[in-house]
Amino acid sequence: MSNIKFNNVNKSFGSNKIIKNFNFEGNDDEFLVLVGPSGCGKSTLLRMIAGLEKIDEGEIKINENLINNLHPSKRETAMVFQSYALYPHMNVYENMSFGLQIEKKSKDEIKSKVSNAAKILKIEDLLSRKPKELSGGQRQRVAIGRAITRNPKIFLFDEPLSNLDAALRAEMRVEISKLHQKIKTNMIYVTHDQVEAMTLADRIVILNEGKIEQVGTPEEIYNNPDNIFVAQFIGTPKMNIFEIKPEDVVSNKIIKILGNEIQFNKYNIEKKKYYIGIRPEHFDIDDHSEYEFSPKIDLVENLGNEKIVYMTKDKHQLSAKISSKSEIKNSFKFSFKNIFIFNENGERLRS
Repeated sequence: MSNIKFNNVNKSFGSNKIIKNFNFEGNDDEFLVLVGPSGCGKSTLLRMIAGLEKIDEGEIKINENLINNLHPSKRETAMVFQSYALYPHMNVYENMSFGLQIEKKSKDEIKSKVSNAAKILKIEDLLSRKPKELSGGQRQRVAIGRAITRNPKIFLFDEPLSNLDAALRAEMRVEISKLHQKIKTNMIYVTHDQVEAMTLADRIVILNEGKIEQVGTPEEIYNNPDNIFVAQFIGTPKMNIFEIKPEDVVSNKIIKILGNEIQFNKYNIEKKKYYIGIRPEHFDIDDHSEYEFSPKIDLVENLGNEKIVYMTKDKHQLSAKISSKSEIKNSFKFSFKNIFIFNENGERLRS
């Protein structure tokens, strides 16, 4: 079993504070995915765990052991990079065994560990090839295999699939998920791809400007976002957000949206600014939801199994995700149960 813990971790580059009072505790052997916009600090966190960046303040512990001042080779972590970081003059076997040779492991142990990793990743037939003879997906398998031979307590993945095409990314997601199920150790995975986050994670950590916005399972993050940032970051197309002005508040229970008066019995609505969120898939054409509006259709993207409809209503730019079988009309419907309400600071109101 393995887990990781951050206590008040801070990291700056010059005057730019990247990580701010970061506190988090992982669970044993879970698959954690760190997501967030560029520059939010997710790769920096990974590099601090690996020992490639120093911590300015705070503590990082693995299995309750402080690793702040440990040499990277002593941390029992292994990192898989976006660029693969393979040695071009070495063949696959040599690349996978290099770290073990540095650790002065016996030839028999090295052979056993490389063979086992190659078998797990189905690259036994590639061991004599050089990196230039491999496809992108094969190179990434080799990079992962090199990490497996280290038998680390924690695997660190820094956007490992971003250089691959869409089909290969989907294939490698499956392989990485299978790998986690096989070797049962902690994995921390950095990505900007929300599909990777939703499909791989036991829990997702959403970061913004060096701080945690929300932690939860993919289902919790998607269905119960804490704020507008999370609500719009997860989901494609992103959640539709409407600014509600004080004059749109009809009473302490009713808000006017898209020409409809929506009753919020569970909240005490004041005469001030709010935001309403509705996911694109919660706008429909054919169902019997209680509210309806007629937008101007701007564009329809046909994606085969679904259509994305871009439209305008009362100066609001909206998107809807509907079945490809649905006929486009100028009337859309939505239900109260699928409405999110946020306060003027973007925090979600709870009933």
